[in-house]
Amino acid sequence: MPDHSDIPRPPHRFVRLAETDRPSVALSIDGAPASALAGDTLLVALLQHGRRVRDSEFGDGTRAGFCLMGACQDCWVWTPSGVRLRACSTPVEAGMAVLTRPPAQHWPVSADLRDSLARHAPGVPA
Repeated sequence: MPDHSDIPRPPHRFVRLAETDRPSVALSIDGAPASALAGDTLLVALLQHGRRVRDSEFGDGTRAGFCLMGACQDCWVWTPSGVRLRACSTPVEAGMAVLTRPPAQHWPVSADLRDSLARHAPGVPA
């Protein structure tokens, strides 16, 4: 994955205020190292490390989860092998790797997705 460390980033969505004494768990998000606490869901981990859970593959918007109970289809993320996971109900596991965009081999990139990636993630190959 390309290095995007030079892209300015707004503040994260979630800030942990309590339960800070749980053990830390290492994972990767889009190839970048990240951490969460034992018992966190992927949704919590993703929103603690950024402002979105994923990009919509059917339009130009970013998604951040909606129902928080596994019913709305808004928080799907992928493993590098293409397995889809619901971020709101999947617990973080040590060594887990997640992608916020479908892996290249998963779906053909539509014109809408290519345009969205160009606008929201410059430099990321579509």
